[in-house]
Formats: sequence, structure tokens, C-alpha cells
Amino acid sequence: MDALNAAALPDDALLLVDSAPIIYTLEANAKFAPRFAPLFERHARGEIALAVTTVTIAEVLTGPLAAGEEALARRYRAVLETWRVVGFDIDIAEAAARLRASYHLKLPDAIQLASALTINADALVTHDRDFAKVRGLRILG
Repeated sequence: MDALNAAALPDDALLLVDSAPIIYTLEANAKFAPRFAPLFERHARGEIALAVTTVTIAEVLTGPLAAGEEALARRYRAVLETWRVVGFDIDIAEAAARLRASYHLKLPDAIQLASALTINADALVTHDRDFAKVRGLRILG
């Protein structure tokens, strides 16, 4: 897994962002949010494009919904919908199964990886060390 260096990413890079970096940022996690802030700043300036899976949307919305914060969940969803949203279809399901078998990933991780590969993302942004053994896609964390 490569260290996250947002400045080194080429303009117009497409990055699939896993759940944890988004949750850290939305919840202003003092320890981990600063690590991912430059990435979101570059996106806000229109320099890079971000994508999320429907799995990520479900994971990000779970916290506010569990806390009864419907308005907050709607705000989070509104932000995430402005990014490229990668749906979970049969092709991604099959690719995820193959990746899961090859890398012994948890199913949500295999879906993230399969989705990133399907959209030809330049990288997958995560804080999950389970991706360390993955080859064929740049993993930033």
C-alpha cells in the first residue's frame, strides 16, 4: 500500500474511495481525517474525480441512521451522490468473487476492489491493510 500523497496524483485522476476515509473525514476524526484531507481538498478544487460504491454509501449512512440522525444521513447521501457512484451488478459480483478467492479478502473489500478495477480507477483509497497484498491497482492509504 502506497502512502497517501494527494499532491502526486495527476490531474483528472479517478479514485475510488473506501468507506473509512470518508467516515474519518465526515466525523472529523482527529487522528485519521488529516491524512485524507488533501485528497478531498484536491477534489473540491476539481482537480481529481472521486467515486464510491453503493456498499460505501450503505456503510457511511449507517452511523447517522443508527443515531437517529435522518437529516445528517440525507446530507451525507447528497454529497456522495455528487461523486461517481458504482452500483453492485452481476459483473462486479463475479469479479469480486474471483478477487475474494485470489486474495482471501472480505466480501465488502472484494467489492471495492472489483469496482475500482471495473471503472479503471487510477487508485483505491482506503485505510484497510487487507489490501496490502493486492497487485494490479494502486492502493493508497
